[in-house]
Amino acid sequence: MDMQALLQQAQQMQQQLVEAQEALEEAEVEGTSGGGLVKVKLSGRGQVEDITVDAQAIDTADAEESAQTVADLVLAAIRDAEAQVEQLQQEKMGPLAEGLGGGGMPGMPGGMPGIPGL
Repeated sequence: MDMQALLQQAQQMQQQLVEAQEALEEAEVEGTSGGGLVKVKLSGRGQVEDITVDAQAIDTADAEESAQTVADLVLAAIRDAEAQVEQLQQEKMGPLAEGLGGGGMPGMPGGMPGIPGL
C-alpha cells in the first residue's frame, strides 16, 4: 500500500474524529422517568448538565418513601439519558470504527483507545 495514501487517509480520519468529538461536545440529550416527572440532561459526552424534579413527584405525607421514589426516578432518568448518549456516540463515532475496518488500522489492535464503544 502507498505510504502517502495511508498517511492521507489517517489525517482524514483524524479530522473526522475531531469533528465527531466536537459534535458530541455540543450535543445534549434528555432522559425522563415517571412520565416526565424527572428529567435529566446530559452532554453528548455523558456529563450530567441538569436535573429537574416536578413537585408532583414529592409526597409530603410520607417524606421517607417520597425521597426513595424521587431517588429511583432520578436514577431511571439518568439511565434513560445514558442510553441515548450511547446511541448518539455510536451514530457519531461508529462510522469511524467502520472506516478502520472494524478492527483498527493494519498492524494495530482493534478499537480506538479512549473512545467508549469502539
